[in-house]
Amino acid sequence: MIYLCKPLDHFSEHIRTILKTLPDSPGVYRYYDADNNLLYVGKAKNLKKRVLSYFMKEHDTHRLRIMVKKIADIKTTQVNTEMDALILENNLIKNLTPRYNIQLRDDKTYPWLLIRNEKFPRVHQTRQMKKDGSEYFGPYPSVTTMYILLDLIRQLYPLRSCNLDLTIENIEKKKFKACLEFQIGRCKAPCIGNQSLDDYEKGVNHIREIIKGDINFAIRDLKRLMNDHAEKLEFEKAGELKKKIELLEKYQGKSTIVHPSITDTDVFTILSDDKVAYINYFKVMNGTIIQAQTLEFKKKLDESDEEMLVFAINEIRTRYNSLSKEIFVPFEPEFVFSDAKYVVPKIGDKKHLMDLGFRNVEAYKKEREKQLALIDPDRHTDRIMQQMMKDLRMKEEPRRIEGFDNSNIQGEYAVSAMPVFIDGKPAKKEYRHFNVKTVVGPDDFATMEEVISRRYSRVLEEGLPMPQLIVIDGGKGQLGAAVNSLRKLGLIGKVTVIGIAKRLEEIYFPGDPVPLYLDKRSETLKVIQQIRDEAHRFGITHHRNKRSRETFKTELSEIRGISEKTAQKLLTQLKSVKGIKEATLEELITIIGKSKANLVYDFFKMRAEKPS
Repeated sequence: MIYLCKPLDHFSEHIRTILKTLPDSPGVYRYYDADNNLLYVGKAKNLKKRVLSYFMKEHDTHRLRIMVKKIADIKTTQVNTEMDALILENNLIKNLTPRYNIQLRDDKTYPWLLIRNEKFPRVHQTRQMKKDGSEYFGPYPSVTTMYILLDLIRQLYPLRSCNLDLTIENIEKKKFKACLEFQIGRCKAPCIGNQSLDDYEKGVNHIREIIKGDINFAIRDLKRLMNDHAEKLEFEKAGELKKKIELLEKYQGKSTIVHPSITDTDVFTILSDDKVAYINYFKVMNGTIIQAQTLEFKKKLDESDEEMLVFAINEIRTRYNSLSKEIFVPFEPEFVFSDAKYVVPKIGDKKHLMDLGFRNVEAYKKEREKQLALIDPDRHTDRIMQQMMKDLRMKEEPRRIEGFDNSNIQGEYAVSAMPVFIDGKPAKKEYRHFNVKTVVGPDDFATMEEVISRRYSRVLEEGLPMPQLIVIDGGKGQLGAAVNSLRKLGLIGKVTVIGIAKRLEEIYFPGDPVPLYLDKRSETLKVIQQIRDEAHRFGITHHRNKRSRETFKTELSEIRGISEKTAQKLLTQLKSVKGIKEATLEELITIIGKSKANLVYDFFKMRAEKPS
């Protein structure tokens, strides 16, 4: 007997009654709303424990909380095993498309290769799979790959393309005539008895093995036949078979990219974010990848990578009619498939195959994100903001980010730069720079403390937009200085502040001695690096300009009749004040004209002649 506690009080009596009577067996559960619309279909190893878990705790995601509130009825179906539950769940999701279930984003109908169930079977492509006793191979996500294979088959084995009823009786009665396909060598005309059924079916057997990926089978058989013809001095026939063998070996050389010892295997890799899981699939036969596809699964209830992977394995193996006994996976799920075992490759050729899968799924994800950024830039931005919030343990999205970097030369010409990013992109009109006022000497920590204090005092006084994230270029020391100023202003806890150290790209949080290491490919890290690099670039530019102005003020500004514009023209051409001093009068005249050149030349000549 289950005693239901207070968290269930706000659910209806009907729901509470169902929860009390749930079985302990494996099965499938279905949630319905008050209008009897199907909300969700799920599988369970233990229906009682699984269904109760939805109602007995507070959920992290808003979407899941909303769904649970909508549940007005629960229906269950008991099965014998967890595997049966998975199969039933998969079929129900496909047929009923519940609102809150994982969705496979795949609106294409991929082609199959078909060996027809008939005398003298035809081999061709189709997009419709029927239960007619024929053999279907595929589907092929790359139509080009399928046509290359089909073209190879037609070169090796001339097959009929007609739809004649080629029974032995009809052929013996000579009901048919050879067509143009026979004249041009694309068919051996079994319709008029030129090719026996036994010979035709040997070719079909080869085709079947080639499609499955066992090219060695066809090569071995063809070599045996070639040697037989050669021994009988039938060199023309032997030559034809040799050409076929060379064609097969050439095709095999292009497609064999893993070790031949990996025979009949399914390979799965996964990469996911908050909303979508991308799963790559390879079918490997005799060291050849004969099928490759990356699929996109839309999450509905913050499903884990393990849940997404199990769902995808079942979906893809069912779709491809795979009977492989080995499944390569990046980690071992708890759910066990009764007809296959998991392998988590660690080293060698198997690991290389997994790495290839990861490269494929990463490339697919990047391509999808580029497309999304073009089609729906707002959605792309929202995804990045959500990911940054999650990675940096923030309470809100970092829609406005301000970064800080200091520049000086031995404490001279000290400046600080503040780039601003809005929605993950530079907002250059918002950039600011600071000339350091109170710090003497090369004190980077004191400089940071001054600049942060000046910036956010002004933000508070003038009601300017407050950032959600502040990025400090530097490690624990610079971060600590920034935190001191923010604490004095009462902003600790109201804005997230982090430091990024250059050497290993560590992310530091206030009060946490252990840095965060983000994946080098992480979009969060890329945005942080970009704002850090912008702070550095903007700061260096301002620093150079300040040094140039200071140099101008100390020497060139003393020359009466020489404007800042003229001085800048000289500095641009002659690179420095020293260069101006050493220039000839003719050089100066060429740059700024005779009258101004005389002023500059005479000024430095008189200064050089003064006794020191």
